[in-house]
Amino acid sequence: MTKEKLSPGMQQYLDIKKDYPDAFLLFRMGDFYELFYEDAINAAQILEIALTSRNKNSEKPIPMAGVPYHSVQQYIDVLIESGYKVAIAEQVEDPKKAVGVVKREVVQVITPGTAVDSSKPDSQNNFLVALDKLEDFYGLAYMDVVTGEFQVTTLSDFNMVCGEIRNLRAREVVLGYELPEAEHQVLANQMNLLLSQVETAFEDVQLLGDDLSRLEYQVAGKLLEYVHQTQLRELSHLKRVHHYEIKDFLQMNYATMTSLDLTENARTGKKHGSLYWLMDETKTAMGMRLLRRWIQHPLLDKERILKRQDVVQVFLDHFFERSDLTDSLKGVYDIERLASRVSFGKTNPKDLLQLAATLSNVPQIKGILQGIDHPVLGQLIENLDDIPELANLIQSAISPDAPNVITEGNIIQTGFDETLDKYRVVLRDGTSWIADIEAKERVASGINNLKIDYNKKDGYYFHVTNSQLEHVPSHFFRKATLKNSERFGTEELARIEGEMLEAREKSANLEYEIFIRIREEAGKYIKRLQSLAQTLATVDVLQSFAAVAEKQHFVRPEFIERPSIEIDKGRHAVVEKVMGAQTYIPNSISMDENVNLQLITGPNMSGKSTYMRQLAIIVIMAQMGSYVSAERAQLPIFDAIFTRIGAADDLVSGQSTFMVEMMEANHAISQATEHSLILFDELGRGTATYDGMALAQAIIEYIHNRTGAKTLFATHYHELTDLSTSLTQLENVHVATLEKDGQVTFLHKIEAGPADKSYGIHVARIAGLPNDLLMRADQILARLEEQANEKPSLNPSNKGANDSKENQVSEQISLFTETTESPILDELRQLDIYNMTPMEVMLAIAEMKKHL
Repeated sequence: MTKEKLSPGMQQYLDIKKDYPDAFLLFRMGDFYELFYEDAINAAQILEIALTSRNKNSEKPIPMAGVPYHSVQQYIDVLIESGYKVAIAEQVEDPKKAVGVVKREVVQVITPGTAVDSSKPDSQNNFLVALDKLEDFYGLAYMDVVTGEFQVTTLSDFNMVCGEIRNLRAREVVLGYELPEAEHQVLANQMNLLLSQVETAFEDVQLLGDDLSRLEYQVAGKLLEYVHQTQLRELSHLKRVHHYEIKDFLQMNYATMTSLDLTENARTGKKHGSLYWLMDETKTAMGMRLLRRWIQHPLLDKERILKRQDVVQVFLDHFFERSDLTDSLKGVYDIERLASRVSFGKTNPKDLLQLAATLSNVPQIKGILQGIDHPVLGQLIENLDDIPELANLIQSAISPDAPNVITEGNIIQTGFDETLDKYRVVLRDGTSWIADIEAKERVASGINNLKIDYNKKDGYYFHVTNSQLEHVPSHFFRKATLKNSERFGTEELARIEGEMLEAREKSANLEYEIFIRIREEAGKYIKRLQSLAQTLATVDVLQSFAAVAEKQHFVRPEFIERPSIEIDKGRHAVVEKVMGAQTYIPNSISMDENVNLQLITGPNMSGKSTYMRQLAIIVIMAQMGSYVSAERAQLPIFDAIFTRIGAADDLVSGQSTFMVEMMEANHAISQATEHSLILFDELGRGTATYDGMALAQAIIEYIHNRTGAKTLFATHYHELTDLSTSLTQLENVHVATLEKDGQVTFLHKIEAGPADKSYGIHVARIAGLPNDLLMRADQILARLEEQANEKPSLNPSNKGANDSKENQVSEQISLFTETTESPILDELRQLDIYNMTPMEVMLAIAEMKKHL
């Protein structure tokens, strides 16, 4: 469409859209935000709104869709959740004063990583990540635009970058360098991240400081640049960037956090059933966020851990004071987010009232802690800054019944501003003044039906019918003539009317001006509010630790210097809470300096994985500063936890279960130190028996001889239990079972020594497989055991492992000698599995199952 055919308004739209090609442009027109062209077509489909057109009678009508301004946030939320950007173009001048088309400008760009408003507020952080690269190193910075948190670090490889992004649960990444195709494939396609490019860095000495490396300064500056480009406003709530090292905390990659259900249940994706769910007795949104951060980043610094433990102990020892404290914390609002709303200029009266209510609660919280009178609380008490001048200002200025809208009055308390009070007197008493004038003039004129009316054109006037015109006093002046009556005014009525109109118009404007001044004054306290928020969150999390410890009967763990684990009657706290303490069976874990590796055997469903996870959860809780689920616990401080628990593939990136298993095993054995904890569950089961057993044994030997990490290794390869004779720091343990009259009961109790058999068919019976199938399985098992007695051991360390592959295959094929050849076998032989994707293999096997 040529420019000559465009209206000025559409030309303005296109001029703005040109600067925001990758965003949906919401263009304010009166009471609606309109979208045009491709934006309208796509938004109509995503938002399920009507698609219409502008200039319907033209040859090429312009597609158009719109949403009401008062409900726009819910539509923005849908677009952001779908991974899109939204640019908001507002009218920036009064339409009544505009010459020609009303001037419009983009006032904010909302993206998945910078969303600060939502129709469904969430207490979790929303982190925006930035990446840059210098030589072989990656700079990673992240920020929560709402809370102002700002962090930066340096990472040595791309896998670490991906792990950190996953741990942060980021949805958007700002790129400061040209991304190679392989990295783009991972970030955009596999991790489904919105990628945004930034070339230049924002220079801000106050926020960036001068103690960062060149790479960190660069990536943090580019993150700042992007935030300023999108937010287009003052960001006084952003905190100074903080350099951190991953090695400063207990290292756990995303797979480990997922397999241990730390912040959400891996199966359901919900909070319920996670360690976060168990530990969350917090009373504030700030406390919830901090608890989640502590779970994801347990400490390595023993002194810091002990300080947290000391506070938990004090809270446990002062039950009644802690009860008062939790009640007081219930009155604390999310002042971290309220401070950001002040910075963004989006604060409404309700926000300020919540801020004042929180500040008014602080002296009570401080008094409770002072009443406990313990030195470990000194720093917390000192940092509880109640900012009385701000609380008093808000309480004296803002009406408790103030509406959320700031342009329609009734915000400011009577008595706060003398001029506003005068206006309110006029508004309150003006109606009675007019009634008095009406009564007085009715008596003086003798016109019994004389009355005062009002309309927008004539204002206040005396209404006189034609039959009464001869009685009109001389001081009345005519304002309008109608068919059967006339309208008159007086100087007194005009004066009262003027005062009332002035009061109505000016009082609303004055209230708005006063509110803006108060909001600006609150903005001066943002740093103090953020510091207070951090202290309140810390108090909240530590009282939560005490509450959970009391309810769940946790004990204070002891940290020792020697590489030894001693846990008496430990429990997996989450499983115990779900099952109930009465049915959960605890297990002790003992690994002294001479034992680095426990080989765990026993049937499925018997508790091997729970036993392994139990140790990891206890370690994480201990290094968070929490008490732990045991009767006694002595632990060293671990530097990392590595896990491979449960079967999982990654079909999106074309990786099978076994490939993922081997990659995670490689990550563990290459990164672990003698101060690490490794948990391997059924490693090697994803391939053929001999391959799997050989790999499992080789990995065990590698960890034993080279890594020296404390390791729990669960396996079904009973042959591996013989390794205890050659590996001096390995011990066998098993899950006890009770077998009587052919029925097996799993005791869920770990005992010394290897298991005698796997009980796999018994598990299948519990699962409800058909009896004839189970009987056939028993027959096959009997024959296999008979063959095993006649042949050398399958242990790869024995000579039998060197038999030819043909002999090994013939042994396994002998399983089918008593069965009739099935046509499915022909189909199976013809499958070219090495040139098929995992999904294609799955579909082919599903089709075979259908035929069977």
